[in-house]
Amino acid sequence: MSGAGIRTNLLADPRLADRLERLAQLDTTPLLEAIGAEVESQTRRRIAVDKTSPTGLPWPEWSTDYAKTRHSGQSLLQGDGHLLDSITHQVEGDSALIGSPLIYVATHQYGDPERGIEQRELLGLEGNDLDDVVGLVEDYLEEIASD
Repeated sequence: MSGAGIRTNLLADPRLADRLERLAQLDTTPLLEAIGAEVESQTRRRIAVDKTSPTGLPWPEWSTDYAKTRHSGQSLLQGDGHLLDSITHQVEGDSALIGSPLIYVATHQYGDPERGIEQRELLGLEGNDLDDVVGLVEDYLEEIASD
């Protein structure tokens, strides 16, 4: 940093030390569960309805040859519903994990140029979806601040 600055230890202030310590001891599992459920729901919506990346970019359509192999009940990333049904979340430590155990999800997420499969990013958190998660965190912090 150029110019002038200050450094302070807020934990040294007895008015703040107790509150900051309480925040450090909080059980964030309920918040992480809520975040996981929200992002799982957002991902499912993206697959079933929006057909867009987390940034809102529309997914590329099927190639002409591949489209000929699909029937009327199928759409982008939705054949028999296995991918949609596989999207799940879990809480591990201080993280909420959202994803799918299906190996081919990585092919859609990143694309596979060697096989001519275009990227159809389905996992991620941006834009309005991110705003919704930030709102969950803000609501959580307001609730614990009032206790």
